[in-house]
Amino acid sequence: MTKLSHIAIAAVAAVTFVAGAAVAENAPGVTDKEIIIGNTNPYSGPASSYSTIGKSIGACWDWVNDTGGINGRKIKWISLDDGYSPPKTKEQFRKLVEKDKVAFIFQSLGTPTNSAVHKYMNTKKVPQLFVATGATKWGQPKEFPWTMGWQPNYQTVGAIFGNYILQNYPKGKVAILYQNDDYGKDYVIGMQRAMGAAFDERVVKQESYEATDPTVDSQIVSLANSGADVFVNISIPKFAAQAIKKMDAIGWKPAHLLNDVAASIASTYKPAGVEKAKGIISVDFYKDPNDPEWKDDAETNAWRAWMDKYYPSGDKDNKMNAYGYAVCHTMIEVLKKAGNDLSRANIMKQAASLHEVKIPMLLPGMYADTSPTDFYPLEQMQMTRFDGTRSVRFGPLISAETE
Repeated sequence: MTKLSHIAIAAVAAVTFVAGAAVAENAPGVTDKEIIIGNTNPYSGPASSYSTIGKSIGACWDWVNDTGGINGRKIKWISLDDGYSPPKTKEQFRKLVEKDKVAFIFQSLGTPTNSAVHKYMNTKKVPQLFVATGATKWGQPKEFPWTMGWQPNYQTVGAIFGNYILQNYPKGKVAILYQNDDYGKDYVIGMQRAMGAAFDERVVKQESYEATDPTVDSQIVSLANSGADVFVNISIPKFAAQAIKKMDAIGWKPAHLLNDVAASIASTYKPAGVEKAKGIISVDFYKDPNDPEWKDDAETNAWRAWMDKYYPSGDKDNKMNAYGYAVCHTMIEVLKKAGNDLSRANIMKQAASLHEVKIPMLLPGMYADTSPTDFYPLEQMQMTRFDGTRSVRFGPLISAETE
């Protein structure tokens, strides 16, 4: 795809002057000097291991402000704790939209939490951008034109797992653990889609858990007793670590496929014990700064320098901080493209007009791409296997366009 040619500053000024009267009114929270952006994150509760994402994004906005802002405007970042509780999310979103008058919500985390405000945001016509969840529902521009995801969707990952099982464990018995909500069920739907009739033949046991459950120990025992030799673990880091520990304690050693949002060395493998996590198979779409592969990588070194200056209390071994950095750069691109038309409609329009945009810290060959009918910015992943020290990538980038 060809790049847009640069336009002379004088020409831009002329166009802005002529078209100025036609530009829509800027969103609430936008002044000549500031853009107010809202967010919710689980700084407490069962998903609090993700809280570093909100902190790393806040650090990214500090960097943006120190370097002149975006088109001359500084970013005011209001990130509130929702404890991964949908009722609390509703309360916080209403505060952000109706009291704090944010221009839009960016990277709010969690499938159940974002689901609780999905209709509200679209009724209010407030952009709910690049939500931190891969649920497939975030890519429905006809029904929900104000909501867009960012990361590869969960059904795609489920399909990748299903195909991997068919190819590598043709006679394997499969057990599945999943969170009992749209997040967990999306992965299962993807597996069913890929495996077809073989899903019912091969899956011998499924167990679910609630995000409010204290442990998943009983579910792991039940799954182990099924005789399965392939385990698909669809859980957030807290429960993924519990599962790994319990599997080791009872001596259950199946082939272990772990969903991408929990495949973190810092948040899951280390708390569980890295030796217990050895051999886990997952997928990824962005660079893990721990990996020696990126030791001399220019992007990763720039990220490390940024962490040292803007998020010194953050853990450079936690790849979620690279995730926050990458998604922040995606939002920066959208705001730059929006120029001085910072109406909510134009912000949404620009988010749906990303054409093969290279984002720092994505895997080589990956880019963000959207259209008015495609609200899935990232649709490529690569498989990984944890060797006790690092998650080693293998195989090609797998592309999965979602209908």
